[in-house]
Amino acid sequence: MPSSNPHPNILLIGIDSLRADHMSCYGYHCLTTPHIDEFARGGTLFENTYSAHIPTTSAYASMLTGMDCFSTQVVALRHKGPLRPEVKTLAEILDEAGYNTTCVGFSGNPSSRGFDTYLDYAGWGSWAEGRSPKAQNLNAVTLPELARLAAHPEPFFLFLRHMDPHAPYLPPEPFERIFYHGNELDPANTSMEPVLNFKPFRDFFLSWMPPGITDKDYIIAQYDGAIAYMDACIQTIFTALAGHGILDETIVVVNGDHGETLYEHECWFDHHGMYDNVLHVPLIIRYPARLPPGKRSGGYNQHKDLAPTLLELAGIEAVDIDFDGQSLLPLIDGEVISHESEFYITECTWMRKHGWRTPQWKLIRALEPDFHAKPPVELYNLIEDPAENTNLAETHPDVVAHLIERMEAWIAQREAETDLTNPIMIQGDAWHGFEGIGAFKTSQQAYDMLRVRSVAQAIKLQAETADQPVS
Repeated sequence: MPSSNPHPNILLIGIDSLRADHMSCYGYHCLTTPHIDEFARGGTLFENTYSAHIPTTSAYASMLTGMDCFSTQVVALRHKGPLRPEVKTLAEILDEAGYNTTCVGFSGNPSSRGFDTYLDYAGWGSWAEGRSPKAQNLNAVTLPELARLAAHPEPFFLFLRHMDPHAPYLPPEPFERIFYHGNELDPANTSMEPVLNFKPFRDFFLSWMPPGITDKDYIIAQYDGAIAYMDACIQTIFTALAGHGILDETIVVVNGDHGETLYEHECWFDHHGMYDNVLHVPLIIRYPARLPPGKRSGGYNQHKDLAPTLLELAGIEAVDIDFDGQSLLPLIDGEVISHESEFYITECTWMRKHGWRTPQWKLIRALEPDFHAKPPVELYNLIEDPAENTNLAETHPDVVAHLIERMEAWIAQREAETDLTNPIMIQGDAWHGFEGIGAFKTSQQAYDMLRVRSVAQAIKLQAETADQPVS
């Protein structure tokens, strides 16, 4: 039954590794998200939402707190220790406002602190285990919990972390071939050779890709199929909300934590790097009581803007919290054209880098050599080269110098405001897990030491703090 509580329910669907540009509602040529497309037609879609702090751990830290990496001090995949106690999570704020709170699929992460209930599901898989029904596994634990929450008079905050677009890409039938009709084992196709020759990830790839795979387009189609499969399962959640009579009084959000590299930039079917295929994420919010249906907002925004937006929509004042982000309602209402259009970016996954993004330029600076032997400075003209294929750092040193100046001024400002050191600069050996090694001295050293050997190890890397070396 619909609740008489003055505050609306909040359902936040966080999707791991979902590229905005592989969703049909964002213009992708394949119909990957028909149900989310329909959902978007009933809500507001944000065309330029960015994950400023890659990867998952730091991205969700911003999404679930309204803060940037200076305030959270979370920047690495394997962040050591809890979230700073001075930073409140959205779950903690909503709990104080009388919400029941449940987290599905994100137990143990620093930014998942403060939920009343934690539920988990099988969200990985391997070739030996067969096709992986990740989203159905999520639904199996979520639907009973949604029924429980809907039966209570208090409003609820339900956070779902979907894993389907995250490797391994193993969508169930018929989605595994919905976008592919070729021969993935064609011996004349050599497109997978560089992927399987990349020693740091080779064993991981072999643990979930078809034996004898030769065609990279098949793997890309598996990624797209995983999105389409998940989209169908998410519709079940929307239908359940309607069945409980609470769809229109629930703020429903679809947001990605970061994107995914498929065959670009030699980062092979993963999400390290700070190219826009990783930074650009979807954000769609539906709440008919306040948000116009079918609206598309072109203004820039970031993960840190989500929490203040949800609180304003819910009519909740976060006392004594000065968010780094800003509510998106002025963007929706047309009071402002955009939030910050240039911003600081970080990545601390398999490489440690930071940079500065403007509407025209992308600067990437390595803080230590990476295992791809990429140049220490990269510069891309995002207008003329949106795929970021031509590094202009050597031919445009004046632009590099200007962007470095802008970036360093921002870092100094944020360090002064927070009285905290930029966390990307103080990782030592924590981010890669080899105690006593410190920063990598050469790309060859990084290439020789970093490994993901199996799905089991990948799960461990996501689930644990950095107290064990990568081996």
